[in-house]
This record gives sequence, C-alpha cells and structure tokens, in this order.
Amino acid sequence: MGIFDFLSGQFIDVIHWTDDSRDTMVWRFEREGHEIKYGAKLTVREGQAAVFVHEGQLADVFTPGLYMLETNNMPIMTTLQHWDHGFQSPFKSEIYFVNTNRFTDLKWGTKNPIMLRDPEFGPTRIRAFGTYSVKVTDPALFLREIVGTDGEFTMDEISFQIRNIIVQEFSSAIAKSGIPVLDMAANTNEVGKLIAQAIDPTIKQFGLSLPELYIENVSLPPAVEKALDERTSRGITGDLDDHLKYKAAEAMGAGGGMDDAMGMGLGAAMGMAMGNQMGGAMAPQQPGPWGASPARPAPPPPPPVEHVWHIAENGATKGPFSKADLGRMAAGGELKRDTHVWTPGQDGWMKAGDVQELAQLFTIMPPPPPPAG
Repeated sequence: MGIFDFLSGQFIDVIHWTDDSRDTMVWRFEREGHEIKYGAKLTVREGQAAVFVHEGQLADVFTPGLYMLETNNMPIMTTLQHWDHGFQSPFKSEIYFVNTNRFTDLKWGTKNPIMLRDPEFGPTRIRAFGTYSVKVTDPALFLREIVGTDGEFTMDEISFQIRNIIVQEFSSAIAKSGIPVLDMAANTNEVGKLIAQAIDPTIKQFGLSLPELYIENVSLPPAVEKALDERTSRGITGDLDDHLKYKAAEAMGAGGGMDDAMGMGLGAAMGMAMGNQMGGAMAPQQPGPWGASPARPAPPPPPPVEHVWHIAENGATKGPFSKADLGRMAAGGELKRDTHVWTPGQDGWMKAGDVQELAQLFTIMPPPPPPAG
C-alpha cells in the first residue's frame, strides 16, 4: 500500500449520527483530529439537520437525505474555500447535527403566585402548571443564537429560559383575558392557545417553535379554597330548618332512634338559649337613678322544641312531617283522626285524634252561631 493510499484511509468518509438520549438537541461530529475527505458520504436522517461551520463561519445546512460532499452539494463551502470543480483535497470543517423532532412532555409552572383582579372575588392570587413541547425550526439560527460551540447541547440547557417566557406570557394573558377564576377550568384550552401565540414571536428569534402548550391545573390559595368550600357547603345545605329535619330523620334511620332525634332537638334549643344569654350579657348596662347598675333580668326560657311526626299507613311509614305539614294534610283529608302517628318521645303509635297536640287540627267546624236578637 502506497503512502497516498495510507493517508487517504485516515480521512473520514462516512458522516452520520444516531441518538437514543431523547434530550440531545445538538451534537457535534467529532473528527478526533482527522480531516473530512472530499467526496465523503453524509447521511442525515429524518428528524435531523446537519450544519457545517467552516473556520468559524456558518456554511451549508443539509436536510434529511444522503449526500456526497462535493462542490456541487456544498455551494457556500465551495465559495469559502475558493475550490475549483476539479479540486479534491481534504478539508477541515465542524459538523453539527441538530435534532428537529419535537421534545414533548416538558414541564412548566408558576414559581410564585400571580396577582389578578377577579370579577367575583376581587384581587386574588393563582398558581398554574402544565406541559409543553418545543421544536427546532431554523437549525442555523438556533446554532448561532443559542448553541454556539457547545459540542452536545441538551434540552435542559434551554428549558429554564423557555419556562420563564411561558410564565411571563401566562401572567399577561390571564390578566388581559378577564376570565373569572371559577371559569378557567373550562377555558384552559383557549388560554393555552393564547399563550402559545404570544410566546411564538419571542422564541422564533431563537429558531424554535412551541407546537403545544397545555394548562393542567389552576389553583387558588388555601384560604380562598377553604372559603369557597364553605360557601359551596352552605349552598348544598339549603334551608336550615329542612336540613335539621333531614338530619333528625337520618339519625333515626341509622339506628339512633328517639334518643338521637331528641338530642338534636335539645341541642338546637340549648344553642339558641345560649346565644340569647350571651347577647344579654354583652348588652351595655344602663345605670340606675342613683348611679347603681340595675339587676340583670332573668333570661327567657328556651323556646319549645317542635316535634316531627311520622305516619303509618298500610304497613309503611312516611315522614318526618312538621305540625304545619300535618295541618295541611288534615285540611285536605289526607290525615284523619284514626291515622296512626308517632313522634320522638312518644310511647308507641297513637291515633292522631288521641294526641292532644294534634287533636286541634281536626276541629274545623265552627261553633253554633249566637241566637238572633
């Protein structure tokens, strides 16, 4: 083998890159001190681009395909080298492979709460987080503006900067949208599109694009969430009187029987009595005619506990009903004197006409008129 064949064998004649790291954006082809042979084969796979940098100047960019590195395939390099078409000497040039696939499932989130003016809650703070994807759309611009001479550039090296841009545009988009906090969950798709459109001009200057941006969650401060939960609970409870009746019936149905129902009624009465006593104690005392404070009046007795009633018909029970409900049923003929009824504290079922508290419901006939005269 001659000396020229030996030197020719030292030159690289196959240039390609395969990547399985899934986070490498740019990789520099390492020559290990060898020059690139004129006429070498360059393989650029789908999802890649190859960028030639010659003596510090960005030269040719190759899209996916198989190339023979000759003067007709490297117009810019040929101009920089002042090659003639018959010149076939080796050349020194840095080759950067750029990954043009989408980098997906990247995380973003607000580090600090974002202040906004909500139409319902007023000034409030929210946090948000989600995912996004990024893609290199201009390999030469990306290499020039971001990568520089980095031999292996990964997504981690630029993700922090992109997250800051997303959070900045998210804050601006939310403030301008005027969407109430309670409606944001139903409009995350539209807000995500607004943010992606706002970010696009900024990252386009780096040769990047943001194909997708998703908002997974928007949360309020814990104190606001607690107040919102209490407000929701009050709305579900509805009328307090009906709610107490329901809880009494639920306690009896669960096996608590008369003791639980009576305990609930007595508890409510005692609560009202204690409230009245506290109100009387906190009221200002007026001095007597000689400057002495008058004696504090005795608190009123607790109000009577209203009973709830159950009705037995055809082997089944209905209720509970209030006394007002039974009055309407008696007027309509649904409740008769011989209808069996029961209330907590009563010893067994009794006919409605035999219960003193209910007997008056059936006295619907007026007394005889006074004599004429």
